[in-house]
Amino acid sequence: MLEQVLLFTLLASFLVAVLLSPVLIPFLRRLKFGQSIREEGPKSHQKKSGTPTMGGLMILLSIVISTIIIVTKFLSFSPELIILLFVTIGYGLIGFLDDFIKVVKKHNLGLNSKQKLLGQLVIAIIFYISLHQLGFSTELSIPATNLSIDIGWLYFPLIIVMLVGASNAVNLTDGLDGLLAGTGAIAFGAFAILAWYADMVDIAIFCAAVVGAVLGFLVFNAHPAKVFMGDTGSLALGGAIAAVAILTKMEILLVIIGGVFVIETLSVIIQVISFKTRGKRIFKMSPLHHHYELSGWSEWRVVVTFWLVGMLFAVLGIYLEVWV
Repeated sequence: MLEQVLLFTLLASFLVAVLLSPVLIPFLRRLKFGQSIREEGPKSHQKKSGTPTMGGLMILLSIVISTIIIVTKFLSFSPELIILLFVTIGYGLIGFLDDFIKVVKKHNLGLNSKQKLLGQLVIAIIFYISLHQLGFSTELSIPATNLSIDIGWLYFPLIIVMLVGASNAVNLTDGLDGLLAGTGAIAFGAFAILAWYADMVDIAIFCAAVVGAVLGFLVFNAHPAKVFMGDTGSLALGGAIAAVAILTKMEILLVIIGGVFVIETLSVIIQVISFKTRGKRIFKMSPLHHHYELSGWSEWRVVVTFWLVGMLFAVLGIYLEVWV
């Protein structure tokens, strides 16, 4: 029965996203909500300028609508699910403000780093306070073992780092047509399986809704993209996947299942450190997907390769949690 509910959730969310697109994409185009392409990015991306962005609204609406409908019909809203929806919508709102400033105010950088970080911190703190009031465990489970470590007050900074770090890591991955939609579907699919295995049905339903939403979005975001998700979608997905990992007590597994996001972020960090300390770049361009683009790979080849790597990380995460 549960398997059928999860499948139905995925399909419902997919259909909502697909049905929203003929309305939302032309609407964004009429409002001239077109993406501005960074001049320092790959030259081949300049032709994408003007493609409607803020398509993350499709993803957010699909997630929220399908989750509410399915949970209302088959379950009841738990405090954890309400908190999870709050984080997802909250980070999506930060991304929406960032996108709005970029495309409407014609300010290519959007919110400045301090403004964005402040918003992310506020939501992360509210998330922690909510968990603390629920008496949430501060233990960390070690994958592939029966061991757990109670880190006490250190759990608070861990939550902050996870939410802020994951939202920015996922945001960095959103650089090629279909890249984040595909890797996001894979990562949330893994967490849907793990939440189902842990008998956390509401969290599993949420993850299935995310998978359906991003796959529905991918129909229009695959190369050549007709719409971009923008920070509205990427920040929401990043905050959501960190919150899911925390609520399922699989915090460490996030590093494995979200391995593509980790690698993308590390490539940026390594590039910056190398350039500032040695005056040399390690990669032709960071994040890493741009390095392969500039190495002669087609955009589609880069995307499919990263999907496959993401799949390997997801399978490894499931294996460590379920079978080891």
